[in-house]
Amino acid sequence: MSFLPLLQAASGASQSQSFGSLIVTVVLMIAIFYFFLIRPQSKKQKEMDKMLAALKKGDKVVTIGGIHGVVSSTKEKTIILKVDDNTKLEFTRSAIASVVKPEAEKNAPAKPDSDKPADAKGKK
Repeated sequence: MSFLPLLQAASGASQSQSFGSLIVTVVLMIAIFYFFLIRPQSKKQKEMDKMLAALKKGDKVVTIGGIHGVVSSTKEKTIILKVDDNTKLEFTRSAIASVVKPEAEKNAPAKPDSDKPADAKGKK
């Protein structure tokens, strides 16, 4: 006795259910890829483009090769970095990895209330 006709009859109804669950699974995987991979990468790329467009003379930058320098001048697609007193190098804008912020801004303590006297800060 063959079980093949019985299996085919029983699986007829479940094929439409398995196809629906397959579609739902594929849609969920696409959504997961979008929210965890594609969207963060595009946000990061937009921030990088914004940073490169905002480069100006006097900014301290680091290149992708690790060279530290100060922007001497900017052109449409390139920038010129001053890396030493007599040394200037020309880089494409995409070779800039980051803009270095001054140490004073990074480690600045919170400003105290200057309008109150020192003794009266904690008292009412």
